[in-house]
Amino acid sequence: MFNSISSQATELINLTKQKFNKSKTKVIAITSGKGGVGKSTITANMAYIYSKYGKNIAVFDADIGLANMQILFDMKPKYTLYDYIEKKVSLNDILIKTKYDNITLIPSKSGHNFIHNNSSLIYKQVIQEIVGLNKYDLLLIDTGAGLNEYVQEFLDIADEIIAVTTTDPSALTDVYALLKMVSNTKQRLILAFNQTANYKIGQTITNSLIDLASKNRLNSNFMVEYVGNIVSDVNIQTTNRLRKLFAKEFVGSEATICLNKIVNSLECL
Repeated sequence: MFNSISSQATELINLTKQKFNKSKTKVIAITSGKGGVGKSTITANMAYIYSKYGKNIAVFDADIGLANMQILFDMKPKYTLYDYIEKKVSLNDILIKTKYDNITLIPSKSGHNFIHNNSSLIYKQVIQEIVGLNKYDLLLIDTGAGLNEYVQEFLDIADEIIAVTTTDPSALTDVYALLKMVSNTKQRLILAFNQTANYKIGQTITNSLIDLASKNRLNSNFMVEYVGNIVSDVNIQTTNRLRKLFAKEFVGSEATICLNKIVNSLECL
């Protein structure tokens, strides 16, 4: 009897893995380590740029307890991720269409205490279920700040990890801690600099991080890929306050041009 149940469980796990592996959906986690570097803003605007390229995008607000993605997309969702986790609604009920074509939001909830009494593995399972739908080209996961167990779970399940940082010393310290953490389980970390005057500054700092990793004998097969910078732009703060996306409202701005270059670089990796 026990062997029969065990066999059935193994078969179910294998079927789930096959469904996940066959899905067309690529999972990209966008993280930072340090908060306040513009990670969520970049995630939302990247989603918009990808959608204009004809991609079907889902954005997963994984900033547990401090969700703000619905603000950037100017939405007031009736249901959130937690309504699904608590079995109040179906998965389709939390896959909410935004006002932008080809962008779906999976909203979280600010101030929710679900984090205190549940395993982070639950979030991983939800992502697997979304990927298993095989309806999105990209699932962008906007993680919370820090390197806690919840962030680690999202990074673990991602196909690619993009770290957003600035030239602030504390932000760079956090990025190096992130680099060390993922170097044992991932093949690479993709690095993008925000609020940085030019491309070369980011490239120089990336090279320094690579040298430091080499000196500390981190995984020699691990790569750090620099994909570009986004310049400071007052229009970004303005559009955020108005709950709009700068990549849509200021198509020709230098910041939008920079972000388009990053998206194009990601497509080439």
